[in-house]
Amino acid sequence: MSIESVRSTSSRHHAMPWAAVVEPKSAEEQRAQISALAGRIGLLAAADRLTVVVAESLTAGRISQALGAVPASAEWFGGGVIAYQDVTLHRLLGVQPGPVVSAQCAEQTARAVMENVGADVSVAVTGVAGPGPEEGQPAGTVFISVSTRSAVRTFPHRFEGSPEAVVALTTITALRHLREVLLD
Repeated sequence: MSIESVRSTSSRHHAMPWAAVVEPKSAEEQRAQISALAGRIGLLAAADRLTVVVAESLTAGRISQALGAVPASAEWFGGGVIAYQDVTLHRLLGVQPGPVVSAQCAEQTARAVMENVGADVSVAVTGVAGPGPEEGQPAGTVFISVSTRSAVRTFPHRFEGSPEAVVALTTITALRHLREVLLD
């Protein structure tokens, strides 16, 4: 497995189709899925001696919580930044002024947290949980970026459901994307 094999899609993210994920799961099933994904990420990262970090807006720490709960996570999990307000994204992570519910913001935060910590791979999420729109984007609009030292991959999504459902689906999907990059 080579972390360097990740292909950059940052120049093509606007042409990507919106990925719709509808997973009606109970809260217990979601917790189990999140735990399993985080555990697999931990095994992959530890095996390759990689440090993983997170930048979260929409999920407000839920991804970090899942990764930090994995046994021996201190060996591979470098931590995360929860930047819920725009000012935090701009000051702490150097996000350029402009819409924060965007692929560009997700990419900038993924790169910034990885570089600031000196990690090998990062995942970043931004979006609108709802119930209403923000920045002209409808509720359920989410951008997830996974970055390595050589490339960043960005995935646009539009999830259905309550704000709680959007956060849960974003957490699960971000962990899936992170796992896919670690498997590449």
